[in-house]
Amino acid sequence: MPKIHAQQYGFSLIELLVALLIFSVGLLSIVGLQTISKQSNFEAIQRTTAAQVAQGLLEDMRTNGDAIAIYLAAGEIGQGSRGAEPAPACVPDAECDSIQKAIHDLWFWEQVLDGNLETNAGTGTGGLILPTLCIAGEEDGVAGIYQVSVVWHGTASINNGVSNACGIGSGDYGDTDEFRRIVQIPTYIDPAS
Repeated sequence: MPKIHAQQYGFSLIELLVALLIFSVGLLSIVGLQTISKQSNFEAIQRTTAAQVAQGLLEDMRTNGDAIAIYLAAGEIGQGSRGAEPAPACVPDAECDSIQKAIHDLWFWEQVLDGNLETNAGTGTGGLILPTLCIAGEEDGVAGIYQVSVVWHGTASINNGVSNACGIGSGDYGDTDEFRRIVQIPTYIDPAS
């Protein structure tokens, strides 16, 4: 009598489940990489904005050397600390002295930091997260090294070994400032030239 072989069922189903499991793990990995990529891109945009603000303010300080003491006396600026636009508005072709220009420069760069030059429904959208800007240099406003530091709140906790007091202990950057990001740009400025 011939043997009847029983057909096996379910083998294709097991292969399908294994393939689906491998595919799912792959998709989850891609989603994780996409999240890290977006976070890194956001950090890069924040760092670029901070560097542009610091460089722009240093250029204003260099061209307005007569009022270097006004820039140094500003203290920490950011998060709306400069208030409304000062009068007169020192726009191109406006009559302003060096002190008025310095005051307007500080206000303008704070607006850039806070994102108030790019708005959506009246809310600033283009600035840094919890920004603080600090200016340091020669106390008597003579020729020397001047430094603009820009600090903001980062997206991930890191150990920041930079020894700069800008924004330290404000509570805006975590309990131990572990979310503090900083860009420091030093340059030589001779107010007399």
